Amino acid sequence: MTIHVKSKLVVCKILYFSRKSSYHRPYVNAIFTEQLSLGGDGPTVAVKDTIDIAGFPTRAGSRARADVAAAGRHALLLALAGAILLLAAGCRIVGKTNLHEFAYGVTGINDWTGTPLNARFPDRVPGGSSSGSAAAVAAELVDFSLGTDTGGSIRVPAACCGVVGFKPTFGRLSRTGVYPPMSSLDCVGPFARTVTTVEGAMSILDPTFIPTAAPSRPMIGVVSVKADPTIAAAVERALHALGANCTPIELPGLSPAFEAALTIIGAEMWAAVGAYAGAPGIGADVRARLLSTQHIRPADVAQAERIRVAFTREVDAALERADALVLPTMPAETLTLAAARDARSTLGLTAFVRPFNLSGHPAISLPLPASNGFSAGLQLVGRRGGDVELCALAREFERAL
Repeated sequence: MTIHVKSKLVVCKILYFSRKSSYHRPYVNAIFTEQLSLGGDGPTVAVKDTIDIAGFPTRAGSRARADVAAAGRHALLLALAGAILLLAAGCRIVGKTNLHEFAYGVTGINDWTGTPLNARFPDRVPGGSSSGSAAAVAAELVDFSLGTDTGGSIRVPAACCGVVGFKPTFGRLSRTGVYPPMSSLDCVGPFARTVTTVEGAMSILDPTFIPTAAPSRPMIGVVSVKADPTIAAAVERALHALGANCTPIELPGLSPAFEAALTIIGAEMWAAVGAYAGAPGIGADVRARLLSTQHIRPADVAQAERIRVAFTREVDAALERADALVLPTMPAETLTLAAARDARSTLGLTAFVRPFNLSGHPAISLPLPASNGFSAGLQLVGRRGGDVELCALAREFERAL
């Protein structure tokens, strides 16, 4: 693997000729914003450029933060008693990864840093906001990577790029040293090509995460949602392949929870980065989205918080009847790069993921082959605190597929 760095800040072009690769793409653009070489000879790791690494700036994919000072210390997620957990485990951190600007978008398109190429589906978006982290794993440039998920920003890129993406229970992994600093929705989590590697990454980041066996005859709650026929059919095939007991689940609060999560993220993002809304050079889509949030009222947030409480109880109740809930990661296939330029086309892509940021439940997206040749995502949602059990069940789905 040869890495040619055109600019330490902006675009790295990675030439790779992996014998393990089945897609043989000649290059992947704009995955890394910083090239690093920290650690041992163990698993290679990339870290989203919203997570502080001492000595390197955290620019969050924005021209407005081009001159921000380097982080003085590692994010608490990575550090323990002064050591980086990943490095203590022998991992090698090879880069900080690109993202949708300010981690505030679903496509992963970034006209300042460049848009990471979706290695398996190069005419499609890599998904956002953790675009570079998903693309690095899909291109087999790293063994696993870290992203963040405020409204689907791990699970959507995982589905777009055909890899595994895991959002832990809210609060399981520390956000100290993660940008923006305050969020009641955001979670840090890993991407990998297999569930086993995701479990290994979680075990490094959280020593209390100890992989376990899945139940022999799990009860799967199949959430009633409207998705494209090809995606719905792929989910049906996955359930049939696993041979699990299934029970239908209705979540009438799913749509209100989606809207409530948009309200809360809007209010929190305006408080955190609204000052950048007038800065020159930020993406038009991000600027428009930020400006649209400035008039969210405290009463709107209070109502959204009431919906959060009700929906959390609703999901908890459903998980008393099932070991996990299953639904598609996205309701439609991954957008083409051209179609994603129309902001209207991105509406609703997070309809099935964002509600579980609101409720705080752990959720994982598995690549799901669809009949049209593209990868869809199969999302499993588990009990709050039941991250280990959810990943064990995801491992069984992966084997069945």
